[in-house]
Amino acid sequence: MAEALDVAKMDKLKTRASYIGAAVNVFQTLIKIGFGILGQSAALIADGIHSLSDLLSDLLVIIAVKLGSREADHEHPYGHRRFETIATVILGAGLIAIGGAIVWSVMERMAHPEQLPVPNVLSLGVAAISILVNEWLYQYTKRIAKTTRSKLLLANAWHQRSDALSSLVVLFGIGAVMLGYPLADAIAAVVVALMVAKIGLNLVLESIKELVDTSLPPELVAEIRTAIHAIDGVEDIHLLRTRQMGEDALIDAHIVVDPRITVSEGHMIGDIVRDDLIRRFDDVMDVLVHVDPEDDESLQEQSRPLSRREVQRLLDRYLVDVKLAIEDFRIHYLDGQIEVEVILPFAISGQPEQLEKIRRQCKLMRLEVKKVDNVFVFFKV
Repeated sequence: MAEALDVAKMDKLKTRASYIGAAVNVFQTLIKIGFGILGQSAALIADGIHSLSDLLSDLLVIIAVKLGSREADHEHPYGHRRFETIATVILGAGLIAIGGAIVWSVMERMAHPEQLPVPNVLSLGVAAISILVNEWLYQYTKRIAKTTRSKLLLANAWHQRSDALSSLVVLFGIGAVMLGYPLADAIAAVVVALMVAKIGLNLVLESIKELVDTSLPPELVAEIRTAIHAIDGVEDIHLLRTRQMGEDALIDAHIVVDPRITVSEGHMIGDIVRDDLIRRFDDVMDVLVHVDPEDDESLQEQSRPLSRREVQRLLDRYLVDVKLAIEDFRIHYLDGQIEVEVILPFAISGQPEQLEKIRRQCKLMRLEVKKVDNVFVFFKV
């Protein structure tokens, strides 16, 4: 219940940060485009369009958080966190398109430099204010993104930081025009557009990596592997797979344990591995642990192993004299063969002739059945 409340609180924080960002970007879009037109600054208008893209990204974040926060269901057993990833791809593609459109427009106007507008000091003031506002918004959104571990929100924060940087470019561009360099404002507009497109490309590439289940960063995987090795009862790891889902990480681990421990002990070691990784690594949401008695990756493809029923039939045939006395038997599947442990009543241990016959029959079974590597007999007190 506490975990569910924490998730709800995190989603509320992400939504609030997005609403605040949206409100600020509505104001900035209107101011920049309006004063860009009045102040005749192509760069400031481009920066206003950048702020409009920030606004659209805020709305996209709000929708994605709402969809991604839904609980896991029958059709989506791992939850809906990848709605945020899809939203990030859409956001990135939109930024690339916006950047390209701005560059195309400005290049068309630069073909006729005599028609380029000359910005005034009013545009300079708007750009300066925008730098301060966007830097504050970046710091605020980044803090919420770290608290909630939201990659989408962190991407949006960097989007807002890019707005501050683009406004800085605009500031220099307008200032250069006023100092006598007429192409500076148009060049600044192109630089801003390229920054927008570059951010969009990064978002798309990172999100696509997640959608195709790219592994976690190598240094984090190495930390996870070290943590698993340190757990008592784990002898080795022969397969470790990781992937990302939104801000959460999923792990599949194949651990090697002592082949002769009980199933319940092996299961207990697996549970400890799972719980320890979730506790130690904030991003890890779930761990699937497969318990192996040996590293079977290097083994050549083997024929189907003997089943328990087939082993029962072998014992009935080779140990026919004591088959009714067999209390239990255990099978160990190792190196493509099996070892069988037979449990007999302690009373039989005092019958030398019977013991010798059991020994001969066990040896015969091992020689005649290639899949049987060894047979051990234990007596229960």
